[in-house]
Amino acid sequence: MSNRKQFDAALSACPIVAILRGVRPDEVIGIGEALQQAGISIVEVPLNSPDAISSISKLVSALGEHMVIGAGTVTDPKMVGAIGTAGGQIIVSPNTDPKVIAQTNLLNMVSIPGVMTPTDMFAAIRSGAEFVKLFPADQFGTAYLQAVKSTLPETLGVIAVGGIDEKTGPDWLAAGAVGLGCGSSLYRPGASPEAVYAQASALVSAVH
Repeated sequence: MSNRKQFDAALSACPIVAILRGVRPDEVIGIGEALQQAGISIVEVPLNSPDAISSISKLVSALGEHMVIGAGTVTDPKMVGAIGTAGGQIIVSPNTDPKVIAQTNLLNMVSIPGVMTPTDMFAAIRSGAEFVKLFPADQFGTAYLQAVKSTLPETLGVIAVGGIDEKTGPDWLAAGAVGLGCGSSLYRPGASPEAVYAQASALVSAVH
């Protein structure tokens, strides 16, 4: 199954992307297992986490059969290959960089560039992106997404990121988001697997 098909299937099963900013390689498997047990099957490790490539590799080795794993905060196209070599399947960026998108597509990974405006979104589409990350979503609101989506191709998947929790997540899905990127509402550096499981279970229950 291609990375895109796996990502689509994972989103359909549970639209939550867990953002593990600050996670360490020595704890990442326990955190990943807690997320999986709660029903979350997409994990993003931002590159500004300690030894992020190692964490991605460990997650892929331990949970790659059950989860879609990738990197976030990817701004350098040169890093895309290293992430792919580690087994990463998705590339999430804070911005819309045609070079990052092109390299991601070249390696048959899923590109999710960051956007704010319709101009950003159409630039991402022209560069070959099939998903975009609306960030910071909480600064725009669901009405903004509803208005913008009326101008976008139906094939473009918008993932809302920023301030998403069990209270706001369902509203974003109702507004047309295909996914929810959740960071501090799921994981903060140093959190135990048990705490992550509790947070994740509450969020999964809310969106379902």
